[in-house]
Amino acid sequence: MATVYFTASSLDGFIVDDHGSLDWLTSREIDVDGPFGYRAFEQGVGAVVMGSATYEWLVANQPGEWMYSQPSWVLTRRPQIVAEGHPVTVFSGEVADLHPRLVDAAGERDVWVMGGGDVAAQFVAAGLVDEMIVSYAPCSLGSGAPVLPVRSEWTLVETGVNGDFVCARWRFNR
Repeated sequence: MATVYFTASSLDGFIVDDHGSLDWLTSREIDVDGPFGYRAFEQGVGAVVMGSATYEWLVANQPGEWMYSQPSWVLTRRPQIVAEGHPVTVFSGEVADLHPRLVDAAGERDVWVMGGGDVAAQFVAAGLVDEMIVSYAPCSLGSGAPVLPVRSEWTLVETGVNGDFVCARWRFNR
């Protein structure tokens, strides 16, 4: 079991552009069953945590039933953002207080820190992230939301290529 920040990034380190768009990401080719692919990763996930911006993007861009079977949390002080019928738990507080609940819910599987970067930074600053897996797209955005807006040290463990992406697994240096 590990706590993993699994995300994508532009070459210059941004998750979304200044307009909150992921067009730069969704227009690229990636094999969900390939190296560092989403499908294999998702099968190992037992609990999901994300910020309100990520949740709101999912609701706006993938409407309908909640797409994750795993227990899911949204970090927000606005519980009213949760769409009716979504089995999502709202949490506002220190991530160190939430983490044991995430680990319990995940069981033998991983906790996925879905993001965004501010949420991941909270978990990293608290020393709760074990690994970071980043798929780097062949573009730069110039500005936007940073992939990890906190100072931290990592060790490169593994790399690969999947479609248009260069992927890397990093281990957090505690």
